[in-house]
Amino acid sequence: MKTLLGKKIGMTQIFAEDGTVVPVTVVEAGPETVLQVKTVETDGYNAVQVGFEDQKPQRVNKPMTGHFEKAGVTPKKYVAEFRVEEGEAYELGQEITVADFEEGMKLDVVGTSKGKGTQGNIKRHGHHRGPMTHGSKHKRLAGALAAGTYPSRVFKGNKAPGRMGRDTVTVQNVVLVKVIADRNLMMIKGAIPGKKGGLVKITAAVKGQK
Repeated sequence: MKTLLGKKIGMTQIFAEDGTVVPVTVVEAGPETVLQVKTVETDGYNAVQVGFEDQKPQRVNKPMTGHFEKAGVTPKKYVAEFRVEEGEAYELGQEITVADFEEGMKLDVVGTSKGKGTQGNIKRHGHHRGPMTHGSKHKRLAGALAAGTYPSRVFKGNKAPGRMGRDTVTVQNVVLVKVIADRNLMMIKGAIPGKKGGLVKITAAVKGQK
């Protein structure tokens, strides 16, 4: 299973062998621990449930405490489930680390974009502003929204001011530049969604995907 949970540390740059500068995002990926193995016979599908980052026991409710004890692992802060072809290949308590990933391979990264609160139509949708002179009162306001006399209402889906950011965003086919296994770090070329410390899901890209 080429999937890892990780935390975005921040961005930096490294030098390639030919001397060019490569911007990279540093991610602390794993290790994650197998909490449950699901199979077609027992659950109707094959999947592996994993936990990432230790959590204080007093912050875990009783059902999840029993779930962690059954797997023989310490309480985890994040729990996720990934589909796999063969669940029998994994066992409870098994650790999955960055060692499963190779430098140069392509990844798909899923994260939550930064929340920007309520924003106007210019910042949120890239609209143009109105005239700034001759007594204009239409500098950064939204334009006309209604459709005239008929049908005398505003259509749904119009681009207007509102909440911006904090969406699930996926970037595909980004290159894994470097792996530092002893520190559980991955250096991914370019930017990935999310703030510093945000949770991300890293998956090996499907071959042939554009």
